[in-house]
Parts: sequence; C-alpha cells; structure tokens
Amino acid sequence: MKIAVTAASGQLGAEIVKATVELLSNDDVVALARTPEKALHLGVEVRPGDYDDLETLELSLQGIDVLLIVSGNIAPDKRIPQHRNVIHAAKKAGVKKVVYTSVQGAEENTAFSPVIQSNRQTEQDIRECGLEWVIGRNGIYIEPDVEYIENYKTIGKITNCAGDGKCGYASRQELAHAYAHMLTEDKHNGQTYNLHGEALTQYQLTDHLNHTFRTTLSYEPMEVEEYRAERIGELGEFMGTIIAGIYQGIREGACDNPSDFSNAAGREHQSWDEYFSALKNKA
Repeated sequence: MKIAVTAASGQLGAEIVKATVELLSNDDVVALARTPEKALHLGVEVRPGDYDDLETLELSLQGIDVLLIVSGNIAPDKRIPQHRNVIHAAKKAGVKKVVYTSVQGAEENTAFSPVIQSNRQTEQDIRECGLEWVIGRNGIYIEPDVEYIENYKTIGKITNCAGDGKCGYASRQELAHAYAHMLTEDKHNGQTYNLHGEALTQYQLTDHLNHTFRTTLSYEPMEVEEYRAERIGELGEFMGTIIAGIYQGIREGACDNPSDFSNAAGREHQSWDEYFSALKNKA
C-alpha cells in the first residue's frame, strides 16, 4: 500500500505523515507539498503537491493507492475548486481511496459558516467521486491556546465570545493517529467521523492552562460583535472574522458534538488531564 499525504509541510499534514509511517514504513508514505523542500525533514519521499497545479498533481499521484487531502486554508470560494483539482487528479492517477480532513462548526449564521459550507461541499464531492472515501470532521485545535499563553499572561485573562459553550477540542497529534488508521484500515470506508476529545468550556480550558503554567488567568466572555472587532483589529479583516465566527459557533453549540474518535482511532482521545500534565512536565 502506498499512501500520500497532502500539505505535508504544514503542522497537521506532517503529524499525519509521522503517524502513518509508524503504522507502515517510510517507504510506504509519500509527502506532497506545494514547496517540497519544506517537507524533506519528514524522511519520506516528497513530491510536488500544489492544489492549483492539476497536471503536476496527477503526476505526483502516480502509484498512490490512498490519498489524504488536508483541507486548504484560503478563502472558502477558492477552496472548493482546489479540492476538486486534487480529487480529479487522484481519479486520473488511479488512486483507490481518499480521506479528507474536514471540520466541525456552525453551517449557517456565523462568520465561520462559509468555511464550513466549503468543507461540506468538498465532502459531497468526495462521496460522489466514485472512489472509496473516509471523512474526518476535526474538532478545534487545542494547540493555539497553549501557544498563546504568553499573550494571555500579559493580558491576565482569556477573552472571547464562546460564553458557556462547550468545544470539542483535539490535538494535532491525536488527530494524526486517527487519520493514520483511517488511511490504512478498510473498515472505515464510507464513514464520516467527528474527531475530538472531551468537550471543554472556556472556564475549564482556563483552569487547565492555569494548572499547567502556574498562572492565575480568568475567563471573561464578550459579546460576538465586540470580540469580532477586537480580532479584526489584531489579525486583519479575514482572519479576525474567521476566528470570531469559530467562537460564535462554540457559543451556539456547533462544536459540542458526539465524538467518533474511538471508532476511527481504535482508542479514546487522550484525556485533557494527561495532555496538560505532559505539557507541565516539559515546562
């Protein structure tokens, strides 16, 4: 079995390459990247993988049995044709199965909804493409909150518009473990999985961060429009709007879904106590 992983120079793609190598071998995994030299450190064969370059994608997918498609990160209206390029190239190259990293979130009425809608369109395209398929809907990454800890320390608190909403967070490493099994095990074919660990409120997340980093942060909820304006001021119109939409979705319950992680990965997602204890031991 020869497996290819797109966007392998990115954080999730790289983790999926590593996890798949652990199940198979370096010789069985191919990394695709828009800038191939950025994926050379993974220790597997690297081929060009620009979503806009259909001809090169088809060449890069020769001899590949199973393809992992990491969702693009550009504007939603541009993601759909990019993903269709990858699907089309996979079919022409003789790929037998595609696995797609989709995402959970509100499908309507938030600033993040266009992203969700574009992912749902790709999900539909994959289900109708004639190949075997598996779809994972990722929970929200836990890592950005950990990486933002110094900023939280400076501010002395965590603020967003999630309110009391629960969020099914996931770590990239745990997601990669699930995707490695989804890529290599036929029993997952035709399934759509919500992939996340235990759902947390922002208050619970704040407690974990305080315990791990010996901080005394508090969580203070904001109104949606107030938070959106703040995020746009720091991150710009596009990304600020997207971030605000994610937290609005959490507020409205769109990220508090039953988890299928154990079905996909063969075990439960790592507990947050274990995850944060490991971080504390490294600190």
